[in-house]
Amino acid sequence: MDKAVSLVNQSDRGNTVTLVETNSKPNSLELVSSYHTNRVGDPMDLVALAEHVQKGDEFIRANACNRLTVIADQIRYLQEQARKVLEDAKRDADLHHAACNVVKKPGNMYYLYTRESGQRYFSILSPKEWGPSCPHEFLGAYKLQHDMSWTPIEDVEKRDAEISVIDKLLNSQSSALPSSTGPNFGGLSN
Repeated sequence: MDKAVSLVNQSDRGNTVTLVETNSKPNSLELVSSYHTNRVGDPMDLVALAEHVQKGDEFIRANACNRLTVIADQIRYLQEQARKVLEDAKRDADLHHAACNVVKKPGNMYYLYTRESGQRYFSILSPKEWGPSCPHEFLGAYKLQHDMSWTPIEDVEKRDAEISVIDKLLNSQSSALPSSTGPNFGGLSN
């Protein structure tokens, strides 16, 4: 027999506490005094129990809402990061398609200009090196990174610092990384 208790003036919200079924002699053996375990006590005890369950429900809901808010913030952050990755990839592709009469080498700075015809091209000469006789409009300076991405001159110092930190970390962990003196084809012949 199920016993259910509802909070006064709360029945419209569905806050009902179901009590455990009673069995005075499970497996024909009386374990505890059924008088002490099954008696209907003070009705205020049941109300307190129902209030405790309701408070638990409220805490669970608040906790779930807080955790979902954190996840929503993370989603917004990841969307912003994805947008930035796509913008950088488009910029890098555009810069790789700019005309250039020299072989571009990672680690070097290149200067982007535009001709009157609208053609964009890279030069190894900066506007400062051209001086007042700079023949075309200067658009910007970029460093070609070793991963073939381009870093605008205003971000080069920051990017170099990040790469330096990563290099230091990798060098300090070199004992944890396996050493490689050449290709390992041992697994192919065994």
